[in-house]
Amino acid sequence: MNTGDQYLKAIYLAQRIEEGPASTGTLADLLEVSPASVNEMIGKLEARDLVEHEKYKGASLTDEGLERAHDALQTYCIIERFLANVLEVEEYREEARALESVIDDTVAERLDTIIDRPAECPDCFDAERDRCKHLELEGRAD
Repeated sequence: MNTGDQYLKAIYLAQRIEEGPASTGTLADLLEVSPASVNEMIGKLEARDLVEHEKYKGASLTDEGLERAHDALQTYCIIERFLANVLEVEEYREEARALESVIDDTVAERLDTIIDRPAECPDCFDAERDRCKHLELEGRAD
């Protein structure tokens, strides 16, 4: 997953949170980057027909952008659940964010066979809580 895919994933989640176009501020918060960086990447994604952006309203995914965002979120969920449920990594979110840009599809598919991902994934991802609803975190702080 590359940086563009991480932005597509963030736009997808922001659209779910905001129930409409993703605002620059929300994206900057989700990605922990500056609003200027968000605007720059949105311009690049718009040039590739992955995002439609309307000034002062926000960014929305095109059909192709939605498909890529869905795939990126699914890969993230696989990594997150593997780290939390199989390896029992305490800082699973931070590790998943670090790994999502370097894990390729082949590795994600192999990890997927270990975690027994539900068919609803990645729609099981809770955008408000910023984690998969199927994480097994008993006895650990969330």
